[in-house]
Amino acid sequence: MSLTQLRPSPQHAAPPPKQSRAKLLLYRFDTKATPYVFIAPFFVLFAIFGLFPIVYNAVVSLRTWKLDEPDKDGWAGFANFTKLLTDSDFWNALYNTFGIFVLSTVPQLLLALIIANLLNRKLRGQSFWRIGILLPYLTPVVASTLVFSVFFARDNGMANWFLSLVGYGQEQPLDWRAEKWSSWIAIATMVNWKWIGYNALLYLSAMQTIPKDVYEAAAVDGAGPWRQLWRITVPMIQPVVVFTVILSTIGGLQLFNEPMMFDQNPQSATGGSAHQFQTIAQLIYKVGWKDLNLGYAAAMSWALFLIILIVAGINAQLTKRIGGDR
Repeated sequence: MSLTQLRPSPQHAAPPPKQSRAKLLLYRFDTKATPYVFIAPFFVLFAIFGLFPIVYNAVVSLRTWKLDEPDKDGWAGFANFTKLLTDSDFWNALYNTFGIFVLSTVPQLLLALIIANLLNRKLRGQSFWRIGILLPYLTPVVASTLVFSVFFARDNGMANWFLSLVGYGQEQPLDWRAEKWSSWIAIATMVNWKWIGYNALLYLSAMQTIPKDVYEAAAVDGAGPWRQLWRITVPMIQPVVVFTVILSTIGGLQLFNEPMMFDQNPQSATGGSAHQFQTIAQLIYKVGWKDLNLGYAAAMSWALFLIILIVAGINAQLTKRIGGDR
């Protein structure tokens, strides 16, 4: 008789004990269901505080909802979105938003990249310099904006004092809030001061992962520090660069605190006497909570959301191409 004939057939095999079945079920639950249990709270909270407000805001944008005229509440369809096309205040706020966004985002990321490249070298007191560039990010936005408001004051402001050293504005001090270009520069300076250090540390952490052999080989081939930065460092930290570009785009197009506190009358949310630095976020706040037109404010919010998606996507693709990802 062969050995195969002596083996019991599967049909007559003894059933596993109950304790083994319980362990098997517990093991399957632990490996397959436990990860979903751990991440479920995030999705529950997101559905309550994230997804529901987005959906509800979309419904509100399709209605005529004015808090001061409740009797006129009703379905408006796309009338609120159509109104945006001919609203001069909306296009002015959009123009201001993009102007401040360009003046803040481009210098901010370039300076952060250069500072990170300098901090990536052997310096005395590296910890001191790395902590120092992060201090502006730790400063509350309201506090730093109030300080900059005094800095850019027309009378006795330090910005005008620096300009007077080079012979500008001695007869008549520059009113930084009066014109578009001057107010844009002032607000962009506030944004750059706060976020350059934060982005520099992100770049620095990515640069730390690049092997030193790559730079040594490039130096042997005759590549200088500037060429190494753009030919080696930037392509190798491209995911972090794309991340900062997208993050800066979202934050720059939602700019609210800096222009709000820079205004001499922040409660009005007008962005200056002639709306010269009013951003989209300010206009949404004004229309929704000053004019009490929630339906139109919701439509502006969705328009801003779509604009951010488009601009962030374009910036991400351009950054990948600049970094060498063809």
